[in-house]
Amino acid sequence: MRILIHDFAGHAFQVELSKALARRGHKVTHAYFAEDPGPKGVMTDFRSGTGSVKMLPISIGRTYSKSGFLKRFWADMSYRSTFIECLNDIECDLVISSNTPTWVQGAIIKQCVSSRRGFIFWCQDFYSVAVESVMVDKLGVIGRLVGWYLKGLDRRHMHQSDLVVHITERFKVLTDDWGLDSEKISVIPNWGAIAEIPLVPKDNAWAAEYVKGDRENRVTCALYSGTLGLKHDPSLLEQASRALPAVNFMVVGSGIGFDDLSSTSVNLNKLPLQPFERLPEVLATADILIAMIEPDAGEFSVPSKVLSYLCAGRPIVLSAPSSNLAASIVSEAGAGLVVEPGDTGGFIAALKSLSDDPELAIRMGERGREYAEANFDIEQIADKFERLFLSVVKD
Repeated sequence: MRILIHDFAGHAFQVELSKALARRGHKVTHAYFAEDPGPKGVMTDFRSGTGSVKMLPISIGRTYSKSGFLKRFWADMSYRSTFIECLNDIECDLVISSNTPTWVQGAIIKQCVSSRRGFIFWCQDFYSVAVESVMVDKLGVIGRLVGWYLKGLDRRHMHQSDLVVHITERFKVLTDDWGLDSEKISVIPNWGAIAEIPLVPKDNAWAAEYVKGDRENRVTCALYSGTLGLKHDPSLLEQASRALPAVNFMVVGSGIGFDDLSSTSVNLNKLPLQPFERLPEVLATADILIAMIEPDAGEFSVPSKVLSYLCAGRPIVLSAPSSNLAASIVSEAGAGLVVEPGDTGGFIAALKSLSDDPELAIRMGERGREYAEANFDIEQIADKFERLFLSVVKD
């Protein structure tokens, strides 16, 4: 088949899927937003036998800012125009699209319908729910009306799609309420790119270059990697660094929260996002890996960083609602400690407990890796997607 995988964000695990499909003889175009500032996979072309992956970076020719809704909206509209022009020139049998703003997703679906291409809505989260939570905080009733309108668009787009792929069964609660036919819904959980995140020693080349502190005395390193927005509560990192002066805190990231992160603590260090090829070293440098999910994300957000953390074999301290899927995975796998958002004391206590008990930290890291090895087999995952693709390809 000729397949277009569109991932607005450019995540590594979706690149892994494209490569797996290429190894099966499919010709894949992998499109992503070049200016999106978040972490990216290895975005290089790939060939395997009769299959291939052609990377298609979509550029709007300017910096993409998430700091203002209107500025972000107009950038999204520029992206939409550019992507649809590219889509018109691509020979493909079907499109699967994820992490895409509502107004962009609708245009892609419309183009697929008119050209008789199959379309699969890969629901990583509910964009309308996320936008509503932000708009309500800023605009009150008007923001709620905007959210209601966007939910209506998301509902229409899913009805227009040939299939919808959810990353968790919990998403079906909302789409059932929207009257979506259960026969067109499949659930395929996200995964970490485990083949590209091998276990690496703590003392590695990246650590030698960037880690401060007395390595001979094995100073505990607590590390956050990835996008850091204001709603991820970066103040948690600042407060924890002040409360735990013996721990070396590292933030390797980007985003508004990262830019605003400042501290008088000498044990909190910031570094920009690193190339994906170096991510295994970055994560291995840590004794503890940190992740945060904002309270209003609830059940509708599963950050890919947590799945990468599991691959790295390091324990996780996660600030997230207990109802969140990532929180459930970490808790049930015994891969770390979960505290509720806003519980600063609990967050600091969790970090301290793992710092004070290295054996417990090692066991939790091992359990995380065991979970990843049991659940992140890309060939089994590709089997599921391939069956869906075959069911929707137009004659």
